[in-house]
Amino acid sequence: MYNFSYEKVDSVDEAVKLMKGAEDGKFLAGGQTMLPTMKHRLAGPSDLIDLGGIKELRGISSDENSVTIGAMVTHATVASSNEVKKAIPALAKLAGNIGDPAVRNRGTIGGSIANNDPAADYPAAVIALGAKIVTNKRELSGDDFFTGMFETALDDDEIITSIKFSKATTAAYMKFENPASRYAIVGVFLVKSADGVRIGVTGATSCAHRGLRLEEALIENFSPDSVDGVNLPVEKMNSDIHASAEYRAHLVKVMTKRAVQACI
Repeated sequence: MYNFSYEKVDSVDEAVKLMKGAEDGKFLAGGQTMLPTMKHRLAGPSDLIDLGGIKELRGISSDENSVTIGAMVTHATVASSNEVKKAIPALAKLAGNIGDPAVRNRGTIGGSIANNDPAADYPAAVIALGAKIVTNKRELSGDDFFTGMFETALDDDEIITSIKFSKATTAAYMKFENPASRYAIVGVFLVKSADGVRIGVTGATSCAHRGLRLEEALIENFSPDSVDGVNLPVEKMNSDIHASAEYRAHLVKVMTKRAVQACI
């Protein structure tokens, strides 16, 4: 390893102040990506600012139309929350299938969304559910938040404080997962409501995105068979040792069909 400063803070204001004074600081949430990256010397921050002590970033609340989840709420807590299970069962199920128990009890929803790993699960839900990303500065639309591989619309000194999800009982998340770590080789989150159909896709491209072509087909006819005629841009798909671009394009359609079937 190498030398760096570690600070555990108890307020968002304190965290932001330390970040502004750091040469190359990083916020630390659950550490499920940051710490392994540092161990492999792929990142060398001058300062680690631990958000774990900020009480205002924890907690789950709901009202008539939405559920708000604090950024430092763990995956395990999301999965077991009765409020989430009642309002968005598919989101609770998604959280319960992230990684293993160790990851679920340390990793946080805010950390996952801010990190924007192209194979992360939550970004697909953020997009499909039309979620709002609340920060210490502003409120961002899920459609505009994910800008590229490991890149988001966040400023360097900006902290996610909570994520506000619209309630959706007719929704499903289906993923083709890596058998070892359960990350999404391809994952599809589908929401059906009175306003139509929204789909978030993760794992397939450089970052999560809306499945607009799939949405158009399903709005016209909400049936698994409607997906067959959709042409997806293979040239934009990821390709690696786990799945070629062509196979990922195929998996997007297969996972969408399964999500549709789960919502019928």
